[in-house]
Amino acid sequence: MRLTTKGRYAVTAMLDLALNVQHGPTSLGDISQRQEISLSYLEQLFARLRRAGLVTSVRGPGGGYLLATPAEDISVSQVIDAVNETVDATRCQGLSDCQQGDTCLTHFLWCELSGQIRNFLDDITLAQLMQRPDVIRIALRQKHRAEAGILASSP
Repeated sequence: MRLTTKGRYAVTAMLDLALNVQHGPTSLGDISQRQEISLSYLEQLFARLRRAGLVTSVRGPGGGYLLATPAEDISVSQVIDAVNETVDATRCQGLSDCQQGDTCLTHFLWCELSGQIRNFLDDITLAQLMQRPDVIRIALRQKHRAEAGILASSP
């Protein structure tokens, strides 16, 4: 089981948006530069995030994206769900047909793990992530690099 690039990038981009909310709308180009995510990939993700009601777009000069609701009200699991991502530890995607149409020996163990992961991600909001010292430190580093026009090659 692993969270794919789609889910990880969506959470990263939403956290970047939340961290920069005080500057008004954030362009996908700015997120792309700071997070080193391709602009075309961000456009696909933000179309889904907008349809899910997590972001709003602002057109015109100085336009970009804003969070549709406060960061305190957006959980990591909502972001992952918005891009049609799942965090599922089972081989059968929870369908109970993992062993020739029947439930395998460890099916319920993996279902419980999936539930624990889901609960964990439900309980973490963007606002909580924004307050983490590691997130603050990394965001400052990214801001300084972006201002200097230097792109980091590693996190």
